Amino acid sequence: FAGFGPFGEHAVNASWIAVQELEKLGLGDDVDLHVYEVPVEYQTVQRLIPALWKKHSPELVVHVGVSGMATTVTLEKCGHNVGYKGLDNCRFCPGSQCCVEGGPECIDSIIDMDTVCKRVSALGLDVTVTISKDAGRYLCDFTYYTSLYQSRGRSAFIHVPPLGKPYTAEQLGRALQAIIEEMLE
Repeated sequence: FAGFGPFGEHAVNASWIAVQELEKLGLGDDVDLHVYEVPVEYQTVQRLIPALWKKHSPELVVHVGVSGMATTVTLEKCGHNVGYKGLDNCRFCPGSQCCVEGGPECIDSIIDMDTVCKRVSALGLDVTVTISKDAGRYLCDFTYYTSLYQSRGRSAFIHVPPLGKPYTAEQLGRALQAIIEEMLE
């Protein structure tokens, strides 16, 4: 599990708070949960993501990021390889503006996000869950693509809104727990 550190106007990153909340709740005894805070830096992501896959050989990696534009908890269907022009926290941007030279333009998660969305919505949580095909061509999308490429699709990405806009940390933690349980199903 990976949430992101602070960046831009997000002095407190809701994704990391939500992931810590999920860690408190847990995913039951059968699930070995590891959480990481990922810096908002392209080069760190390129190094860290393959290292984490190698270290844990997980069944699934779920990345959680904050989106200032989101008002729902958003399940991202795919990651994109090109179009990275925004500078990261180190004022760096990949010269090629892409994740993986020669990689496919887009990689889909093997998880059926439509089904996960329907099932979680049917639980009657106080959080709205939606679907997206564009994780935004910044560090979230970059990380997602890197992870999907590494895992041949065994990754997921969830965008959360900033804290209090409209959800609390507890609400986000519970929503993540329900979504991941559904994904593992």
